[in-house]
Amino acid sequence: MKIDFNTNREFDLIAIGRACIDLNAVEYNRPMEETMTFRKYVGGSPANIAIGTAKLGLKSGFIGKLADDQHGRYIKQYMADVGVDTSNMVFDTEGRKTGLAFTEILSPTECSILMYRDEVADLYLDPSEVSEDYIKRAKMLLVSGTALAKSPSREAVLKAIKLAKKNDVKVVFELDYRGYTWTSAEETSIYYSLVAELSDVVIGTRDEFDVLENVEAGKNEDTINYLFKHSPELIVIKHGVDGSYAYTKDGQTFEGKAYKTQVLKTFGAGDSYASAFIYALVNGKDITTALKYAAASASIVVSRHSSSDAMPTVAEIEQLIAERE
Repeated sequence: MKIDFNTNREFDLIAIGRACIDLNAVEYNRPMEETMTFRKYVGGSPANIAIGTAKLGLKSGFIGKLADDQHGRYIKQYMADVGVDTSNMVFDTEGRKTGLAFTEILSPTECSILMYRDEVADLYLDPSEVSEDYIKRAKMLLVSGTALAKSPSREAVLKAIKLAKKNDVKVVFELDYRGYTWTSAEETSIYYSLVAELSDVVIGTRDEFDVLENVEAGKNEDTINYLFKHSPELIVIKHGVDGSYAYTKDGQTFEGKAYKTQVLKTFGAGDSYASAFIYALVNGKDITTALKYAAASASIVVSRHSSSDAMPTVAEIEQLIAERE
């Protein structure tokens, strides 16, 4: 099975939601209390995916609200420089700030993120700032869960999805669960399930699907039985080092293996996975191949220091697959 996109579109992908600053620990294998130096990168799941797909050669755009400050200007310039269309990125006029994420690299498997997300600009994207003329120029709209956490960003995303469906734009939902922006498990489940039911492709970890369904230790079979009663055509459930599974509405199951690598840190894998998976789908690859591209891309990014800067090229992904096959 392949996802059928409207090929007569200017953009392969338009992402909407969070763009922020990552401050990654330069000193490895020590707690943040003892870390004295950090390196600045662009971060935020949908921004990273727009950057990742642009680096892979797709035509990508972004809808989001940035702080009108040094960080906001840096984000917009960086994204433009890597080839992301920034014409629908708007600056906040109310003095709100850019979200910050400090990362701690205690060990290759023990990484944590300290987030500053109070009253951040990206959560104040207004529905009036979402353009139908822009969205209908895309093959797909990528939304992520963080943007659903607060109003008015929540309504802006729901409007974008409605406009995408009206204009034959496929909706890809990357679950991107960040607990600190939500007030309750029930609220999270309500909005995650609402958006998942409206989407064409849903991508997330097993833990994130548990959040969506508000269950503990859910089963993939139950997840797909529920979501395939609605819009999704393709569901991807990731199980970390145990690989991932893709399920299609017509009853097929595909298993993808994780590629072993020299892990530096654990964050960034999900965004690079989604970028390469989307790249493969847009280029007409079969789902088995898409899972290989996704796993290879994730493997590359967890071996590097950043998330956005670390996004690989197609040649790097294909080289890793060739070496490991």
